[in-house]
Amino acid sequence: MNAKPPFGLWPSPLTPRAMAAAVRLDDVQWDTDGRRVVWLESRDGRGALWCLDITNDDAARELTPGDMAVRGRVGYGGGDFTVAGGYAFFAEAGSGRLFRQSLDGGRPRSITPAFGVAASPACSPDDRWLLFVHSYEDEDCLAVVDAEGRQWPQRLATGHDFYMWPCWHPGGARIAYVTWDHPQMPWDGGSLRLAELDLGGITPTIRADRELAGGPATSIFQPTFAPDGRHLAYVSDADGWWHIYLYDLASQTHRRLTEGAAEHGEPAWAQGMRTLAWSRDGRRLYYLRNEGAARRVCVQPVDGGPSQTLSDGEGYSWFEQPAASPGAEALVGIASSPTTPPRVMLADGRRTRVLRRSSGELEAQGQLASALPVSWAQPGAGNIYGLLYLPPGYVPGGSGPRPPAVVRVHGGPTGQAVMEYSRDAQFLATRGYVVLEVNYRGSTGYGRAYTQALREQWGVYDVADLIGGAHYLAAAGIADPARLVAMGGSAGGYTLLEALCQPSQPFCAGVCLYGVTSLFSLAADTHKFEAHYLDSLVGPLPAAAERYRERSPLFHAERVRTPLAIFQGAEDKVVPPGQAEAIVAALRRNGVPHIYHLFPGEGHGWRRAETIEAYYRALEGFLRDFVIFA
Repeated sequence: MNAKPPFGLWPSPLTPRAMAAAVRLDDVQWDTDGRRVVWLESRDGRGALWCLDITNDDAARELTPGDMAVRGRVGYGGGDFTVAGGYAFFAEAGSGRLFRQSLDGGRPRSITPAFGVAASPACSPDDRWLLFVHSYEDEDCLAVVDAEGRQWPQRLATGHDFYMWPCWHPGGARIAYVTWDHPQMPWDGGSLRLAELDLGGITPTIRADRELAGGPATSIFQPTFAPDGRHLAYVSDADGWWHIYLYDLASQTHRRLTEGAAEHGEPAWAQGMRTLAWSRDGRRLYYLRNEGAARRVCVQPVDGGPSQTLSDGEGYSWFEQPAASPGAEALVGIASSPTTPPRVMLADGRRTRVLRRSSGELEAQGQLASALPVSWAQPGAGNIYGLLYLPPGYVPGGSGPRPPAVVRVHGGPTGQAVMEYSRDAQFLATRGYVVLEVNYRGSTGYGRAYTQALREQWGVYDVADLIGGAHYLAAAGIADPARLVAMGGSAGGYTLLEALCQPSQPFCAGVCLYGVTSLFSLAADTHKFEAHYLDSLVGPLPAAAERYRERSPLFHAERVRTPLAIFQGAEDKVVPPGQAEAIVAALRRNGVPHIYHLFPGEGHGWRRAETIEAYYRALEGFLRDFVIFA
């Protein structure tokens, strides 16, 4: 009988080519007739809309032509499309325009000019007007255009740095939206606005506008009007957690709807993010509740009564982008779990139905790794949280050899590793690596205070918690203490580089994806969305210049003696290639073993199939050479 290969060399069903073939599922919405569902999927760098009529047995079909890519490009993107009155309205990546596409077929036609970029289209209740967020030369606004594109778009609201979540009251004469200004990030603070419209002119204009909630120290997430027009629901962290509030438009009063140590919103990194959905009659609100990095679907009667967790017989532990049918009691969304790749799901109270799978799901039972929520004590900081993936079949505590481990750091740094399907974690775990995803201080999901703990401490607390996670794996006997790898992208790449500069760091190798190497360069060169992010994470310049120097890996790169794999997109506007090339030059001068891959045509993350396959092949080879056979 053949012996099992060593940890790290296990045969895995998740080959680099299979990883490249997976589809990314971004959003799903209903048409206003309640019959048709439209979702956005991306493959090989191109986003496409697909439509399915759930009332007949016809197959889903692609709506958008092959020479167009559906993708909003305001900030990090998102807010790619909406559906109303038998049409999909979508942002096109190449031109930045909004297009109108009939769900019955035909060629889409543009309704805005090729001027700047647009996102978050929202159709008026009478299907006549389209609200959207527009950005040109780093000036953002809320704009309006007629839904057929016969008139020139007009600015509707200006004067703030950022706009998000425009939505219509069902009466058509009011809108709500969220704004915020530098140096705030949307999870720091923002303003929920309610505007009265004047509909008597050629295009709608705002005649009155006021703030309903929010402020510099209160984050607002996803306002949405009830279909009956009585309430405006929104998420606010005014009480320390992202809870749901209802604003009664008649009495002009606010009421908190949810309770407990749980999150009902998330960091607004992109346009169009949703955790709320109204029932068709406005009497119930569906929402997503995140506790301990797992998210479930709940429903709450707005006029009283207990909330209810909707049953899930499929074992999903993470849900995104819920949307309720306007014609029946049915809900669609994107669902996954650590062992189930994302799916577009429909639930109507009687059964759940898979509308689209992101992959072939060819793995046999037991071939994938489950995720276990874990925590460990960090001296002076209390508990730090994480998710632990063990190689399938491996049980710690035996007398045999222990596997190598990869300690992963999420991006942001305002983000969270959650109980969804993690392709990187599964790629590694199925080859025999332990994977620990660290939710260090500064992560979301554990209340505002945990997130805000990183203020002016980026490069300190996150680095300590990453190293603490590695020590936890070694002390608990879970992984081989001589074969610990640090891995992260973007802000996570920065954290691992800083960790490798520490004098007693425990890692034998590092994997850095488009990571920050110089805080000065990041402050000077990054895009508008994050132009002042470092003011809170590190401190404002020039007063905090010494802190920037002390915490920039580039200025003490001579301390890095650990083999490094560095991956970078040539078109990255968030962390430009110069950041990676500077640290590569330092590694070369200091004789540190490393590999460097610059991927043409890629930005802040990989979209093209050939890039994804090349990345996973290079990652597997690097770990084999510098961890398994080192």
